[in-house]
Amino acid sequence: MSDPLTKELFDILACPVCKSSLKYTADKKGLECKQCKAKYPIENGIPVILPPKKK
Repeated sequence: MSDPLTKELFDILACPVCKSSLKYTADKKGLECKQCKAKYPIENGIPVILPPKKK
């Protein structure tokens, strides 16, 4: 399975919560922070990198 994002885009993405780097989830349908483990979906080839909503 190929990567859903270009390397150039993937290399500049960071977690909005802790600013750490991201990795693909096992199914490559999302991204996961390497440090805080926050998860972000990839929808129609676009990573949705938004911090969690405050309650």
